[in-house]
Amino acid sequence: MQAKDIREWDTTKINQEIIDLKKELFDLRFQQATGQLENTARISKVKKAIARMKTVLTERAE
Repeated sequence: MQAKDIREWDTTKINQEIIDLKKELFDLRFQQATGQLENTARISKVKKAIARMKTVLTERAE
């Protein structure tokens, strides 16, 4: 997911996606702690996606 794609979304959609990704990140961390996580790279991808969305929201606020 690119930042230019996120910029086309409205603010409510971005906020909802952030909420969904945070839930996914929680689940991934829980899986990692219990030794069930197979794709550890997914954690960093989710974190980066959240950061991109928060960056776009900050840009809009300025």
